[in-house]
Amino acid sequence: MTTGQIWVFNKRKKMKKTLILLVLSLFTSSAIAGSCPMLAGKVDNKIKAAQKLHDEGMAAHSNGDHAKSEELLKQALNLFKG
Repeated sequence: MTTGQIWVFNKRKKMKKTLILLVLSLFTSSAIAGSCPMLAGKVDNKIKAAQKLHDEGMAAHSNGDHAKSEELLKQALNLFKG
């Protein structure tokens, strides 16, 4: 092989790698984008559960049961940790 032939071979090899990376990045980004609705659903479920605990905690507070109120409100906050 001459120097020109090696350069063409390296150029093809580099182009092939670039094309493979481009195709892989397109497929992985579309797969990741497909998980958005699932994540949104999980967030909605946590918000609903936290709202229910919040309402129960505030009702307990209004009834004078402050220990139960604190317990329920702490549970609501813990839903958003981790």
